[in-house]
Amino acid sequence: MARPLRFRYAPGTWSPGRLRSEVFEPLDANLGATMDEPWYRPPNGYEAARFGMDNGDTALFVWTDGDEGPDGVDGGPGGYWLGNTETPSSLWRTEKYGFDEVPYPVSRWAERELLAQLRMESPWLTDYDHVAWFFLPVFLSKDGRETTRSFFSDHAAGFADATAEEALQHYEDVLSTGALDDYREEMAGKLGTSEKLDLTRMTAAMGEFNVAKLLVDAGYEITPEIEVTTGHSIDFRADPPDSDGSGGVLVEVTRPLPPDRRAANSPLTAIRDTVKTKTDGQLDEHAGGVILLVDCSSFPDDDWATIVSEQPDIGHRPAVVFRLRPDGTATGYAKGRLPIELDGVIDFAPTDTRRTG
Repeated sequence: MARPLRFRYAPGTWSPGRLRSEVFEPLDANLGATMDEPWYRPPNGYEAARFGMDNGDTALFVWTDGDEGPDGVDGGPGGYWLGNTETPSSLWRTEKYGFDEVPYPVSRWAERELLAQLRMESPWLTDYDHVAWFFLPVFLSKDGRETTRSFFSDHAAGFADATAEEALQHYEDVLSTGALDDYREEMAGKLGTSEKLDLTRMTAAMGEFNVAKLLVDAGYEITPEIEVTTGHSIDFRADPPDSDGSGGVLVEVTRPLPPDRRAANSPLTAIRDTVKTKTDGQLDEHAGGVILLVDCSSFPDDDWATIVSEQPDIGHRPAVVFRLRPDGTATGYAKGRLPIELDGVIDFAPTDTRRTG
């Protein structure tokens, strides 16, 4: 499975002749290719080319006689390759860099090129600029460009009883906060870039985005992927506004599948089984101090009504079991005394026990 889109940096002097002989001709021989002018003017001091392959793959190459270089690399002549196709052998030994690791003019130019292509191929993304930009590394990845887009357009990004437009608008609102911008490559990559549509993994990944929105709306500053002493990573640290980071709360997220998509024969069993998998591993080893948020946004109305009516204990405290709708409203219940304040973003059931140990 290929990873999300990343740049390859090839130091040295490049020219149209070298590009043609070392990049275009191998691509053309193997896949059938064209080499054209880019759609947008490259950054000042750079030259660029766009490659289109007969199988629909795309690649960009931009080069200069001298630049600042990617992170950790001295400046000088060099070129940047970015594409969702096979890498020519002349570039195999080059190092890879994320969008935020190459010079900003290079990154921004490449994003303009690829976003224009993405909107042309998937016009339904035109009204959702933040979604298109944030998930660009997977929407145009080598293996996952069809499955990741299908997840949003055909499966409402994992929401039950929702349209694609409702789901897209929700995640447009989530991402427009900017709270996850600095973690784009890591968070977008959680969708995966597989040719096989993995609804379980993708839906679970979006649970983290749902929780991120709840925490941000509740006034917390969030940092994803917090490494702890057990060797695990906890999904978020939530810090109160203007804090120094010392009073943050660790938040782990899990997202159970509804009964119609798993072996469990009831919604109560579904959430207990999913939480048990989580608690039998990293949460037990961490020995407390983590609040668990259980995202039931994939459950249809009837299943969720059963859960919120019964309010089952799930085997971990403190915990919040919630269901988020694409309009941003959330209902749920809690077990144990919560170390964070979520009353303003979740409509807790009146008989919940969040105020008791």
